[in-house]
Amino acid sequence: MKKLKGCLYSTSESNTKLLDLGPDLIMSEILPRLPSKCVGRAKKVCKEWLSCISSKEFVMMHCKHMCKGSRQKILSIGQESCFISSTGVDLVDEKTMITLPFHVRPSDVWILSSLNGLLCVCLRNTFEMLIWNPLIRSCINISDSKSYGFFKIYSDVVGLNIDSSNDYRVLHIKRGRFTVDVMAYSRRTSHWKRIPFLQKRHYHTNVLACW
Repeated sequence: MKKLKGCLYSTSESNTKLLDLGPDLIMSEILPRLPSKCVGRAKKVCKEWLSCISSKEFVMMHCKHMCKGSRQKILSIGQESCFISSTGVDLVDEKTMITLPFHVRPSDVWILSSLNGLLCVCLRNTFEMLIWNPLIRSCINISDSKSYGFFKIYSDVVGLNIDSSNDYRVLHIKRGRFTVDVMAYSRRTSHWKRIPFLQKRHYHTNVLACW
């Protein structure tokens, strides 16, 4: 680590070259500390990096480093209250009570998916879906008059992702009797869009297969 810090902060031109660090130091100390998006891009650098990043050992190192930061937060939802606390042994007792931005009890909020601190939640009394950022107390109702954005337990699946244009999207898969509907909500445009998916009829079943 001393060699790494010396290269990063030195003004010498020879020390600022990435190759001077050596491949072992790059693989073990630099790449595992990069954000997930940067790691994905690093796979395209060369076959050696692709092989390293694709290994189970690298995945474990990357997860370990990503979980160290003090910026990591834990959201705790109880029957009547909601708290945000910081991770880490020294910060476990630092809790902040927050007020929900929707008029329901905390126990009536279902968390469907999460990504980078952003949550997609469902209100138990109306089944409406919302995008919620607990840290900045921001909330957007993504349900509309066309019956988009309503969650059905036991038949629906919801996920969050970021596309190539850095637009946060909500993917909502709705399974009915012999039908599979897939909709995507764009945070940027605030609109739902139907996505063609599994057009073959033998996929459209409400019976779970067992192997």
